[in-house]
Formats: sequence, C-alpha cells, structure tokens
Amino acid sequence: MDKTDLRILAELQADGRLSSQALAEKIGLSTSPCWRRVRRLEDLRIIRKTVAILDPDQIGLDVIAIAAVSLEDHHPDSVREFDELVSSRPEIMECYAMSGQHDYHLKIVCKSIHAYERLLREQIMPCRAVHHVNTSFVLRKNKYTTALPLEG
Repeated sequence: MDKTDLRILAELQADGRLSSQALAEKIGLSTSPCWRRVRRLEDLRIIRKTVAILDPDQIGLDVIAIAAVSLEDHHPDSVREFDELVSSRPEIMECYAMSGQHDYHLKIVCKSIHAYERLLREQIMPCRAVHHVNTSFVLRKNKYTTALPLEG
C-alpha cells in the first residue's frame, strides 16, 4: 500500500458513500485509476464492506453493556458453545477473547436494562460454558469511531 491507497482509505472511512468521481477528486486522481485502486483494496479484503452506521439512540437502543465473561473451562466444546451463542445474538455487537482475569469482553446493545437482564438470564447464563458474567453499563460515550488510525 502506498500513500495514495492510505488517502483513499481515510476518505472512505470518513464517508463510504463517496462516488468514484468525488473520491478521485479528493485524492487527486482520475476516476478510472481511483476506481481500480478501490477494487484492488476490496479484492485484498482491506475494504471488507461498506455499511450504514446507525444512531442507536434514534432507534431506541439506549443501553450499552460491557460484559466480562469467564468460562467454566477452555475445552474446545465449551469455547464452541460460547462462540455459537455469541454469533446467534444480534444484541452482542462485539466479542473479544481476552488475556487477564476474564476470558471474553462483550459489547451488548439493548433497548433497556430489563432487555439486558432477560438476555443474561435466558440466553447467556444458561449456556453451560459460562461460569461468571460481570457487567458494567456505559453512562456516556466520550469517543466513538469506526475509523482505524492510518499513517501516511
């Protein structure tokens, strides 16, 4: 990747709806070479997909929970069962396997504390692989971005 690719990625992270022509103008290329570079970045899976980022507050998803999860054991069957649970629940936005005290951290978005409690009681805790869950609730977002830091 060269500096032009990094500039393309930065512009697309800021506005994924830019037309090829508008992107080319911002980068200082003609449209065809710019389009070919974008296609190459997509083919290499550097650009995975283009999505709309929704405002959770505007659609009634007011609760963000960060759940620290410890498993009963690390047997492959337990890990697979937990991974399947995580994959099946749309409320679970992110899941990270962690070093340290807990095995996983989950970012969960729900309509209410009651919806979170129901998810915890009916889905997460009944999973045989789960030993313990420690939840913290987000009070305020100080920073939120989807843009990766690019150096050029």
